[in-house]
Amino acid sequence: MPELTWIAWVALAVGAVTVGISKTAIPGANIAVALFAMVLPAKPSTAALLVLLIVADVFAVVFYRRFADWRVLRGLVPPVVVGLVAGAVFMSRASDALMARVIGVILIAVIVLGLVQRHRAQRREAAGGGDRVPQGRGAAVAQRAFYGSLGGFTTMVANAAGPIMSMYFLAVRLPVTVFLGTSAWFYFVINLSKVPFSAALGLFSTEMLLIDLVLVPFVVLGALGGRWIVNRISRDFFEWSVIVLSILGAVYLLVR
Repeated sequence: MPELTWIAWVALAVGAVTVGISKTAIPGANIAVALFAMVLPAKPSTAALLVLLIVADVFAVVFYRRFADWRVLRGLVPPVVVGLVAGAVFMSRASDALMARVIGVILIAVIVLGLVQRHRAQRREAAGGGDRVPQGRGAAVAQRAFYGSLGGFTTMVANAAGPIMSMYFLAVRLPVTVFLGTSAWFYFVINLSKVPFSAALGLFSTEMLLIDLVLVPFVVLGALGGRWIVNRISRDFFEWSVIVLSILGAVYLLVR
């Protein structure tokens, strides 16, 4: 077992709890990414976190498997695959510092774009445009390609696709339960597909897996707690929680 201070273990435990919560209540939270990167070496921390994310994904799929929008998921497959491959290539060549700053810039840009889109949608609704405004096919394809490729890239290099994909799911106005179900299946499949890439990059080690073994119960605690929370929060609180936590995660990646 790696020798870590008790403060480091507390930080990792908090991160593990938030992993569980992010899968069953508030997607997009990157607090765990920040905490793991602060305590562990940056690149190996992504592999350690990936294992815990997959554990939490299982809970999310079990809880919300019936609510996924498969039309949205099928459309995301091609651009996400492109992003995953690009991310693996980038990760094999870039330094930790460069990787974090590039991702931070991307996340900030996407969050700002998502806020602008959200504001415009609310203005249309206030003007009587309905809850969901039809979108041209070309615009929809471009939006899906943009978010999907960036989501694939950032999830590969830092497990940080939460802000990007959350903004996309908010942009297409998925109801809360459908948002959670679609996110659950998306991350479960994507995170499993990242395992061979991370293994090929030599990011898994006995030490990291032992840390994961200790932290799994905290992930379970967070997942069960998130299930309790999601039935007690409003849509507005849900959306703003996603946005605020996404901004915090992006800022950390930019300044770390």
